Amino acid sequence: MKNPARDNGNADVRAQIAHGAYLTFIVKGVRMSAKFDFDIMADRSLDHARKWDREIIKQKFPYAKEDYIPMWIADMDFPAAPAVRKALVEVAENGAYGYGYAHDGFYNAVMSWQHRRHNVDVEREWITLAYGTVPTIHYLYQAFCQPNDCVILNTPVYDPFGYAAHNNGFRIISNPLIYQDRTYYIDFDLLEEQMQRFHPRIHLFCSPHNPGGRIWTLEEIERVAEICYKNNCLLVVDEVHCEHIMSGDFHSALQLPDRYLDNLIVLTSPNKGFNLGGLKTSYSMIPSARVRDVFRHRLEMNSITSPNTFGCAAIIAAYNEGEEWLDAITDYLRESYKQTADFIESRMKGWELMHMQASYLPWVNISGTGATATELCEHMAREAGVIVGDGTFYVDNGSQFIRLNLGCPRALSSEALLRMEAHQLVR
Repeated sequence: MKNPARDNGNADVRAQIAHGAYLTFIVKGVRMSAKFDFDIMADRSLDHARKWDREIIKQKFPYAKEDYIPMWIADMDFPAAPAVRKALVEVAENGAYGYGYAHDGFYNAVMSWQHRRHNVDVEREWITLAYGTVPTIHYLYQAFCQPNDCVILNTPVYDPFGYAAHNNGFRIISNPLIYQDRTYYIDFDLLEEQMQRFHPRIHLFCSPHNPGGRIWTLEEIERVAEICYKNNCLLVVDEVHCEHIMSGDFHSALQLPDRYLDNLIVLTSPNKGFNLGGLKTSYSMIPSARVRDVFRHRLEMNSITSPNTFGCAAIIAAYNEGEEWLDAITDYLRESYKQTADFIESRMKGWELMHMQASYLPWVNISGTGATATELCEHMAREAGVIVGDGTFYVDNGSQFIRLNLGCPRALSSEALLRMEAHQLVR
């Protein structure tokens, strides 16, 4: 695979990205301090990034142009936080990669981070280290569901929520979100009716919502928790997208009143905030000893007992020393989102951008084009060489939406927008 920093876009963009120059391209941005330069990108050939890999792209998008720009998978192209890179180099140069354990440094880093960033006081025994949020969802379904049980999801939603259930033989109950005024709302009446009718064992709730970018209010989260509590349904909350806040205030489910904490599992990691997904490390926070014991027993059954050495070091470095970098990249992504919103509003026919409060993954209603999400995605890959996310993959109720990815230097996202503008599909 060629270096995508040199292999995509026009010559000016390729050259500027390759040399790390400050890029303005078609839109004027706010230059970051020299300490963190987000106008350069890492060489994604060195980490064999799925997002960029030519063979994978050709398998999934056989109609894509050769000079494609990938805006599909939720992966950022920036070099990681300096503190994280330094910590990984130190572990690598030490030369010992044997069996480790979740030690005090890990627990203290998590507890401090959750207190500082999210205003929750997490107790050490609540925390369980695991091998990524998606595998953890599989283990949770296995731990708390029996054959023919069902889980309930607010759709559209992150597709592994659904395929984890399918992979384990559990049924999915879709609770469609209400789309109104460019945002999503929960249909609480339908949710309660479905709880009483289908008796799901787990409600897997995405907060902030992926792909909609919606930050739920604490009142909304509490209402979900109350419905789950009354109907003996375990509430599992995925908070992975809570670190990049574009607007508003994030509320962790751990801020709920104590009566709901015995029926709660919170899943999170620094993987989206700091782009550490390839290190396959995450953790859960479970206040209830009863629920925690059931979950940990399932992990033991699958021999999930010791951490990834590099992943554990990365979490500690990110949480203890990476906060300034996270704030800076969030500012950069916020400006990219603002410019993208302005561009779509003024230049993309039939596109309606949702109000994105969290993440770097804009969710776009393309129903005004007269095309389906699949048709538009194929068209953009073939004609514009831009690969975007097909909303039909988000379990249910996403066939009129596409997802973009702004986790790249602004010159690259700007070029992608220009290409799509030049090859619009309107029926």
